[in-house]
Amino acid sequence: MNILVTGCAGFIGFHLTKALLANGNTVVGLDNLNNYYDVSLKKNRLKKIVDKNFTFIKADLDQSNKINEIFSESKFDSVINLAAQAGVRYSLKNPMAYINSNVVGFMNILEACRNYQTKHLIYASSSSVYGMNTSKPFSVTHNVDHPVSLYAASKKSNELMAHTYSHLYGLPTTGLRFFTVYGPWGRPDMALFLFTKAILEGKAIKVFNNGEMQRDFTYIDDIVEGILRLLNVPAKSNPNWNGDTPDPSSSSAPYKIYNIGNNSPVKLEYFISVIESSLGIKANKEYFPIQPGDVESTFADIDELYEAIRFKPKTSIEVGVDNFIKWYKDYYNILN
Repeated sequence: MNILVTGCAGFIGFHLTKALLANGNTVVGLDNLNNYYDVSLKKNRLKKIVDKNFTFIKADLDQSNKINEIFSESKFDSVINLAAQAGVRYSLKNPMAYINSNVVGFMNILEACRNYQTKHLIYASSSSVYGMNTSKPFSVTHNVDHPVSLYAASKKSNELMAHTYSHLYGLPTTGLRFFTVYGPWGRPDMALFLFTKAILEGKAIKVFNNGEMQRDFTYIDDIVEGILRLLNVPAKSNPNWNGDTPDPSSSSAPYKIYNIGNNSPVKLEYFISVIESSLGIKANKEYFPIQPGDVESTFADIDELYEAIRFKPKTSIEVGVDNFIKWYKDYYNILN
């Protein structure tokens, strides 16, 4: 297949691109290499993608002319849109970055997929869309109309926009709500990276909500495996969909939403203890109240994902954290 991966220099995009190439696909990778976090990490990821079937293009999603040019030059079988302005807390500081990338940029992807007759669009949503929901585990059949950050609202917007294009133009769209993805080559703004760095440097780690947080941490290899399997399962119309009792995860249009999570939430204090154990160093903790835009816990119901592709994420937090720390020490040449 000929596949476009946006955000190919990002954490998930990098791992997915390598897997797609290993499976014999041709990949065009797009990324703007913005400075939301260390650009050298993004560039070093790209250096690891060495394949004659890979082409890298530096561009912004909100450049509609450039996006059209890319689509016109390549007949993509599928598009995997992972490019986005990430981060819940940063959305309080720079909200326009989320509108430009996650809303305007996604609109350009939808238009290009429509105009160039893409067979399947997979796009990144987020567990953040569950917002003020308290019923656990979070199910794709739950209503998600109460986000608590602009980041979450932008991802919910993506789902709504995708449905519109599925309905109007028959574009098969599959939205993936990722749950706290972690692993080697991960993002420096995420807890695992921040905690590991601080502990190794002898600095205190910031523990929010006084440690009363739970996250459904999901290892990167499981995320990639889920995407690879769904690539060949384009969304279809649900013949049983009923507007009187609408299922938010499907439609009479070729539209589908899935959770991809470990289905096993971990308490933050235990997560920290696993990092301490892997490093052989005790953390100095500073406790803070919950931050604006954060939610106390996440927990993915993945029944529909399993029904579709017979796959469940399976990597334990102990194995995943240890893999990350081995990578971290190697990448930063830490010998202890």
